[in-house]
Amino acid sequence: MENEKKVMLSGIKPSGDLTLGSYLGAIKSWAERADTYDCYYFMADLHAITVRQNPADLRRRTLEQLAQYIACGLDPEKNTLFIQSHVHQHAELGWVLNCYSMFGELSRMTQFKDKSAKNAENINGGLFTYPALMAADILLYQPDYVPVGEDQKQHVELCRNIVQRFNGIYGDVFKMPEPFIPKVGARIMSLTDPASKMSKSENEDTGRVLLMDEPDVIMRQFKRAITDCDTENCVRYDPEAKPGVANLMTIYSSVTGRSFAEIEAEFAGKGYGAFKPAVGEAVVEALRPIREESRRLMKDKAYLESVYRSGAEKASYVAEKTLRKVYKKVGFLQR
Repeated sequence: MENEKKVMLSGIKPSGDLTLGSYLGAIKSWAERADTYDCYYFMADLHAITVRQNPADLRRRTLEQLAQYIACGLDPEKNTLFIQSHVHQHAELGWVLNCYSMFGELSRMTQFKDKSAKNAENINGGLFTYPALMAADILLYQPDYVPVGEDQKQHVELCRNIVQRFNGIYGDVFKMPEPFIPKVGARIMSLTDPASKMSKSENEDTGRVLLMDEPDVIMRQFKRAITDCDTENCVRYDPEAKPGVANLMTIYSSVTGRSFAEIEAEFAGKGYGAFKPAVGEAVVEALRPIREESRRLMKDKAYLESVYRSGAEKASYVAEKTLRKVYKKVGFLQR
């Protein structure tokens, strides 16, 4: 039907605590799309185990991530929120799509190379083939758009290759998804290394801000943030020459709504000594309601369970339609 909402889907691994980068780069913009799109957002716990996890920590983080999704504005009445492992069709379609992903394609994936270097003692099959599971995550819901950061664009391209290959053999089975990359805040960088993305799964305490950090911790992180090694000491947006300042300006713009030109005017003649604490204070105020609401939700385990159960039920209903179609096309007997 012409007036049907377009479908959007995304997920984040509960392999570490959500950061300011997770919020500004993804979740904040997800919350703004609920009235425009039919949205599916999940905790990607199947993906998390490509790296060894402490089971109790994984369970805790999965539930905390759900609470934080809701606290960030993802209304369960308007968005389908679920835990990936609760919808068995993800793993089932993941296996099928493994058989339509080429070895050469998977070996060229940048994240496989990066993670192999960091986990040399545990380069497992899941680490190599998880882009096929990611393609299954996407294609089960026949989405029009997949919101991703620049660093995840390669995975959507592989997914599109799989769609082309599968549809070329069996006909029009999967919809071709498009990557959806927000213009501002798409990639928040480390406060101590502006060349690296702010990470939730690595122990880089000085380079990241967590959603649940207390105000004094947040202020300390921003006061220690790298600006730039120049004598200019002026707030100007220049990602090439001043990546540290550009990152701080992106964060400030994302939490205040001010343009880069307005930020430059606001801090003209004031220097980094005034700018860094101002960014910290703006972040403290932006994260305060999220932290408080997350804590309140974590005390109501029955409510969170009702959210993930109903989310999995809806997601499974939609996913099963796609999986049945795929099983029929590849020649499996109907169960």
